[in-house]
Amino acid sequence: MKRWYGKVLGFIAGWLLMRHPAGGLIGLLIGHAFDSDWFRTARGDAYAVLGLEEGASDTEIDLAYRRLMAQYHPDRMAGAAPELLEQAQRRAAEVNRAYDRIRKKRGRR
Repeated sequence: MKRWYGKVLGFIAGWLLMRHPAGGLIGLLIGHAFDSDWFRTARGDAYAVLGLEEGASDTEIDLAYRRLMAQYHPDRMAGAAPELLEQAQRRAAEVNRAYDRIRKKRGRR
C-alpha cells in the first residue's frame, strides 16, 4: 500500500504556514516527495547497495558482491579516464562496506 499521509499533512501545513492556497500546493508537493521516498538514500541500506532483498540467502549475497566487484574493481578500470576511475573506486568502497555490514550483521566472519 502506498503512503498518502505525507501529502495530506504537507497540504495542511503549507496552507496554514503561508495562509494561501499556493502554500497548500507547495506543501502537497513536499509531502508527495516524502511519500515517494525521494529523500531516502540507498546508501544506508546495505541490501539495496548490493541490489538484494532483506531475506536474501548467503549464496545470493556472495554472488551479488562478486558480480559488483568484478564490475567496479579499480584494477579493471585501469585504462579509463580519471573521473571514471574515481567513481569506480567510490562505488567499490561502497559495495565493500555494504558487504561487510551484512556479514557482521549475520555473524559471519
